[in-house]
Amino acid sequence: MTPEALTALFGWMSVISIGLLLFSTLAILSLRDWVTSLHGRMFDIDASDLHQSFFKYLAQFKIAVLVLNVVPYLAMRIVF
Repeated sequence: MTPEALTALFGWMSVISIGLLLFSTLAILSLRDWVTSLHGRMFDIDASDLHQSFFKYLAQFKIAVLVLNVVPYLAMRIVF
């Protein structure tokens, strides 16, 4: 795989991952009550614990997107 193709791959991976992160964030924020009640019933977890879990999920997903997608893309753009 050429460096240009790999850079394009990381670029599209970043776009898709950021889109999924935005979708997840908007879904959790706009459907908070429904999502909390659904997951609370499925996993028998209190609402306050679920809100903390949602926050941790979004934070960890954001870090993963930045470290695994955006940073390699930017590094490859600088090098090539």
